[in-house]
Amino acid sequence: MGKIYFFIGIGGSGMSAIAQVLATSAGGCDVRGSDRGLDQGKNLAFFDQLRDFGIKLFPQDGSGVTTDCDCVVASTAIEKTVPDMARALELGIPVKHRADALADIFNAGRGIAVGGTSGKSTVTGMTGVLLDVAGLDPTIINGGKMKNYSAGGAPGNARIGASDYIVIESDESDGSIVKYKPRVAVVTNVTRDHKPMHELKELFAAFIKNTRGTAVLNADCPVASGFAACAGQTITYGIRNEADVRGEGVVAGAFSSHFTLFGRRVHINLPGEHNVSNALAAAAAARALGVSEGLIVRGLEAFAGIRRRYDIIGETNGIKVIDDFAHNPDKIRATLETLHLEPGRHLLVFQPHGFGPTNFMRDELVETFRKHMSKNDILFMPEIYYAGGTADRSISSKDIVYDFSDTGHDARFFPSRDDIVTPIVENARPGDTITVMGARDDTLTSFCRSIFEKIKSK
Repeated sequence: MGKIYFFIGIGGSGMSAIAQVLATSAGGCDVRGSDRGLDQGKNLAFFDQLRDFGIKLFPQDGSGVTTDCDCVVASTAIEKTVPDMARALELGIPVKHRADALADIFNAGRGIAVGGTSGKSTVTGMTGVLLDVAGLDPTIINGGKMKNYSAGGAPGNARIGASDYIVIESDESDGSIVKYKPRVAVVTNVTRDHKPMHELKELFAAFIKNTRGTAVLNADCPVASGFAACAGQTITYGIRNEADVRGEGVVAGAFSSHFTLFGRRVHINLPGEHNVSNALAAAAAARALGVSEGLIVRGLEAFAGIRRRYDIIGETNGIKVIDDFAHNPDKIRATLETLHLEPGRHLLVFQPHGFGPTNFMRDELVETFRKHMSKNDILFMPEIYYAGGTADRSISSKDIVYDFSDTGHDARFFPSRDDIVTPIVENARPGDTITVMGARDDTLTSFCRSIFEKIKSK
């Protein structure tokens, strides 16, 4: 019998993906867990999917952490006051960080790690699908839910493969990216997010130095391409600059894109130039592993996307509703640029994903909306998403709206997200697009659907 693992906060996308892999491992691990969302009755269908893997779920009250547990797995967000953590410490059960549990799995295989401050989930999913199409049968551990692997009630954030190829999304926000020793390391871009630029550069440089094979670097990002100085073998990709894997003749649409790669015309079911760049990153990673050009193109065209990445909920009465994960300035810029590829007015809902990140990126958020919103667009902002814990709550969405209103744009603050539904429905007219942006809060998709249903009955 394998080890007994207990995951605190197992509902997190990264945590649940690791749990699925361990629950289906050859060693037959016994995986258990708890989550505050489960206790609150949120996303119950997702927790049922985890139970289908044989994962046992408990209330987050300490009752599931017992003396037979070999290891408790937790993320940086789990504080010592959480009852399950307090119980683990009381019993002397070893506590392993989420990234260490992932590194144990990843470093034992032929690993492809995707890093960068934007595009990680999409490139991870694309790379995994490319290897799957090529017959390499990879395991994929992703922070986003991959549509290719969501059929039949599967969670979609993991694919369990039989080979030793493994593709992961590697996170720089908590510094854990330095724990991985990839055969192929991808850096999509580096922009200010979570940490100051000098700290991010140090982390990504260490990530590249840990690479045991090829570093795949974005030639269009000066910071990412600069890591060639600390890499061994490199493959570059890009659109604007000379690169080993270069996309040409790019036609980026609001819902799909076309470009030429390896002399072949490629169609991807993803919007915007940023997703063409993501496709080139995945192509370069696959090329580093010897996948043929024909299979790379087939894999790119087979990729169905990541949920909550410019996900169209529906269109009714001439109004589109889109669910999107954009939460930092670079992602918001990419989403707004993509939206403006088509005519029409945009009603934007942005729910910031934490008090610390919002305070850190306050000026950049205001500038991004100022630069990329038209004067006819309207920004609706609910209060900052609070996931619990001891966060400094001295900043409010009201502060962002106040700063942004000074630019002459229409921005409106709402203490409760539910208060937004009626005014946004009343303001919407044929030709408009409503886009809901934000991270961490899995109920945002349900919120999108509630707006869509209201518009249908309007």
